[in-house]
Amino acid sequence: MGNASDESAESGEHRGGDPTRPVTIAYIAESAGVSVPTVSKVLNGRSGVSADTRARVEELVNRHGYRKPSAGNRNNIVELVFRELESMWAVEIIRGVERVARRHRVGVMVSEFGLHDSAGTALWDDTVARRPQCVLSVAQLSAAEREELRAKDIPFVVFDPTLDLPDDVPFVGATNWAGGRAAARHLIDLGHRRIAMINGPETVLCCRARYDGYRSTMEAAGLPVTADLVVRADLTREDGYAAAAGLLSGPDRPTAIFTANDLQALGVYQAAREAGLRIPDDLSVVGFDDLPVVAWVDPPLTTVHQPLTEMAVAATELALALGRGEPAPQIGLEIATTLTVRSSTAPPRR
Repeated sequence: MGNASDESAESGEHRGGDPTRPVTIAYIAESAGVSVPTVSKVLNGRSGVSADTRARVEELVNRHGYRKPSAGNRNNIVELVFRELESMWAVEIIRGVERVARRHRVGVMVSEFGLHDSAGTALWDDTVARRPQCVLSVAQLSAAEREELRAKDIPFVVFDPTLDLPDDVPFVGATNWAGGRAAARHLIDLGHRRIAMINGPETVLCCRARYDGYRSTMEAAGLPVTADLVVRADLTREDGYAAAAGLLSGPDRPTAIFTANDLQALGVYQAAREAGLRIPDDLSVVGFDDLPVVAWVDPPLTTVHQPLTEMAVAATELALALGRGEPAPQIGLEIATTLTVRSSTAPPRR
C-alpha cells in the first residue's frame, strides 16, 4: 500500500474531519477486522464475501465516505513486472512493451521482485503507490495483488501465466498445446518412433500444455509415451543436461528429444556430445521458445517459435485499453506459435 499522504490524495476523505488522518482502504479493512482484498471485493461487488462481512464493510465505507480512487489519478506509465529478470527472453518482452508505449506516448517502468519474498512485498507496495496507467505482470499475480490493483482502479494483464487464472483475469499467452503438437508431428514425419520429452515443472501451466500436445500427437500416431521417455526437469540448461544424460544412458535410447524450452535443449546438446552422439545424425533435438541464441549454436536448433515480442505488444495494447476504460474484445488472448526448422533434426539413422 502507499503511504498516508498518497492515499489521502486518492480518496479526498478523512477520518473524523481531521485532514491529517486519511480514510484509506487499509483503514476500512482494519476497522472491519478483514483483509484489504476482502474490502476490495465488497467495493467491486465481487463474490466470495459473507453477508455479515459485506454489511460490516459497507457500513464503514458509508460512515467514513470512502471513495475508490479515480482513473484520472493514475500516472502515465506502464509498470512491467518481472518475477525474475535473468531470463534470456526478457529483452524480447521489453522490446514489445516499449514499441507500444512509444506509440501511445507512455513511459515504461521495469520492476523485478519475487512473488512471496519480503523484499518483493516492499517493492510491490512501491508499484501500487506509483499508480501506473496499468500493470503488465510476467508470469503471475497473486490473488491478493489482483484485488489490491482492483481496489486502486489500476488495470492489469498477466503475460504468459504460469498458473490457472480465474475467468475474469485478462491475460496474453501462446498456443503452447499446438506448439507441442507441431514439435512431435515434425519428428514423427521424419520417421522417429522413440521420441522422448524433457518436460518442465508440473505446476507450470505452459509446460503442461506443451506436454499434452506432445502426448496427444504421439498417441494419435500409435506411438508409446512411457515413463522411460518422459523426464521432468527445471527449465535450465543444467537440468536439461542432467535429464538428457539419463535418457541417453539406457540401452534403448530415444532417437529424438523434445524439450519444454530452449535452455533445456542446450543442455541436451552438451549431454549428447559427452555421450559421443552427433546432432542430428544420432539424435534429433527440438526446443521451445526460439531464443535468439539458438540460431547460432552448432547445429542451429529446430524449435517452436514463441512470438514473445508480438505477445508483449498485444498485452500492452490490452492493458492500455483497459486503462482508458474501453471494454476488452476478449479477456484471454493466445498468439500462435510456429515451428522453426533448422539443422538439429533429421530422419533417424537406419
